[in-house]
Amino acid sequence: MGTPRLLLVHAHPDDESLWTGGLTARHVDAGGEADLVMCTWAEGTIRHQELTEAVDILGMPRPPIMLGYADDRRPESAPDAERLCAASFDQQVRALTKHIRELKPDIVVTYDALGIYGHPDHVHAHRLACAAADAAASTKLYHRAGPAWRVRSLYFATIPEWMMDLLAPGLFPEIPREQLPGTPDSEIDVVVDVSDLAARKKAGVTAHRSEVDRSRAIAGFMSLPDEIQHKLLGVECYQRRDLVPGGCDLI
Repeated sequence: MGTPRLLLVHAHPDDESLWTGGLTARHVDAGGEADLVMCTWAEGTIRHQELTEAVDILGMPRPPIMLGYADDRRPESAPDAERLCAASFDQQVRALTKHIRELKPDIVVTYDALGIYGHPDHVHAHRLACAAADAAASTKLYHRAGPAWRVRSLYFATIPEWMMDLLAPGLFPEIPREQLPGTPDSEIDVVVDVSDLAARKKAGVTAHRSEVDRSRAIAGFMSLPDEIQHKLLGVECYQRRDLVPGGCDLI
């Protein structure tokens, strides 16, 4: 087969750049197709506008698809909508199944089962992406969502232990290291070197100006020495789950 088509499923604007921005930029630069589903924040909000700018920086050919649910901790993100974690899961699976069947991705990329660091919206997005990938392949489910489509592989963005070791002293000095997340190298299936794209990836992150101003963690990351920032932004790590024999290679 040729270059695989990617569908990225993220919970919050900025996650697409911070966790998968290098992969996305490399893929589209090589002529690959990639689309983004964003679970929270409504169209027209400040973070939707910032997200549109960020995906342009990464080179995505189409605007993000907004599911429009409210961020678990930011009700103003979608004032007329339910929180992502409180809404009907079946309706969410049906909606994402429709997008999968329309876009026909070979690979779906989302967070690992912990949501990288345990944010409930991230965990929910992981479960939603997995359920929708399974549902999209079934000829018995959601007939109005279009003909069945089988995703070949799921890839889950994760944070390796060595990366958390670098982040912990500056960003989380009050939390014992054993209480912080981190995936051992033995549990990581794919390591993507995106060091040549680190500056572009950082530009995608900084396009989310309102979150950089609000978030202590992101502001702390931005205050780290340039050398450490480049090292952290220059690598992306994924776990792989094949849904068909042989699956589909990410790169």
